[in-house]
Amino acid sequence: MWRTAVVTCLCCYVISPVIAQDSAMEGDTSTQVSIFKPGRFVHSLGAEFRYSRVIPNLPFFDGDNAMSKPIRNAFTGHLKYAVRLPEGSLGRQVYGDSYQGIGVARFHFGNKEELGNPVAVYLFQGAPIAKLAPRLSLGYEWNFGLSTGWKPYDQYENPYNIVIGSRLNAYINVGLLLNWKASRSVEIQAGADISHFSNGNTAFPNAGLNMFGTKVGMVYHVNNSDEQLRKQRQSLLALRPFPKHISYDMVFFGAWRRKGVDFFGQPVASPHAYPVVGAYFAPMYNFGYRFRAGVSIDGIYDGSANVYTEDYIVGTEQEFFKPALNRQMAIGFSGRAEYVMPLFSIGVGIGANAIHKGGDLTGTYQTFALKIGVTKSSFLHIGYNLKDFHEPNFLMIGLGFRFNNQRPSLLH
Repeated sequence: MWRTAVVTCLCCYVISPVIAQDSAMEGDTSTQVSIFKPGRFVHSLGAEFRYSRVIPNLPFFDGDNAMSKPIRNAFTGHLKYAVRLPEGSLGRQVYGDSYQGIGVARFHFGNKEELGNPVAVYLFQGAPIAKLAPRLSLGYEWNFGLSTGWKPYDQYENPYNIVIGSRLNAYINVGLLLNWKASRSVEIQAGADISHFSNGNTAFPNAGLNMFGTKVGMVYHVNNSDEQLRKQRQSLLALRPFPKHISYDMVFFGAWRRKGVDFFGQPVASPHAYPVVGAYFAPMYNFGYRFRAGVSIDGIYDGSANVYTEDYIVGTEQEFFKPALNRQMAIGFSGRAEYVMPLFSIGVGIGANAIHKGGDLTGTYQTFALKIGVTKSSFLHIGYNLKDFHEPNFLMIGLGFRFNNQRPSLLH
């Protein structure tokens, strides 16, 4: 008797999905949710080669270096791991073939003694923009991370390198890609990109290194699903309406910075590193899965604000003085907008200080931030602040909390 029951159960287990699928094909939407439930994450491995041209913004790149040779070319090798959201999940419906992951790269500038051959570890994200042909699409990708192994400026050992002032620098890259699907599991990529290296004013000098170039690579999808099954799933699943709402971001950040202090109309590098501590509170209206915007009240303490120096006797140490505390603190208001993707949000803002004591705290400020989701209500915050659209200000590294977050889970 028990053997008959087991065989019956096994038959039901094997046959029922087939019956349910036939029923779904005939329009029975009651079975669609159980059949086309989210599957596995899609994992990918990639390799890239990039050739770039260095933008010569200083004489160092034109040959004013120890080698007496121009620095024009950069060659880079990349290894990357990426993941896509599960098939049949809400995230896959909203963001399609978007992907995110981690990469490592080695850079060669042809001047190891003065620049080094740095290594970068970075996060990246990309997504299709337009489909150009059945197997060909145009997409974008950005990289953001840290690079190390630089040979920084040294007054005695590396005096020509007035570009890089620290061994550790931020790495930022953005580019466009043509993606050709050679097979179900293999993609060939080619594109163009721009790159930037900087230490965010945490050390001098900080002229930054910029490049533009081309790249070619290959991606192998470890467990990619059949294209026909993917289209079948997308056609049967209805996109869940987004609950428009107001969420509230509370962010705390800090960093340190170096400062060029005005001395008779010329900036003089202060030998001190100054702390920066801030916070902002931003009610943000969530318009949909991809976009939110709002206003923010911003508080800042900048230990370098309104620092000054006085005339001194040549041959003696030049002193730098800090003003009263209230001349280094300010409260401002800004407008903010964010482009939202799985795991990451990229935000921009523009504002001005409303309560301050003048000097360095006047004018406008602009913010650029990457938010990395940790939990539904918390995220890491990595940002940068500019003054009047051109003057580098300070880093914004911290932790944020989001209240009243009503975004549906992308995994279901």
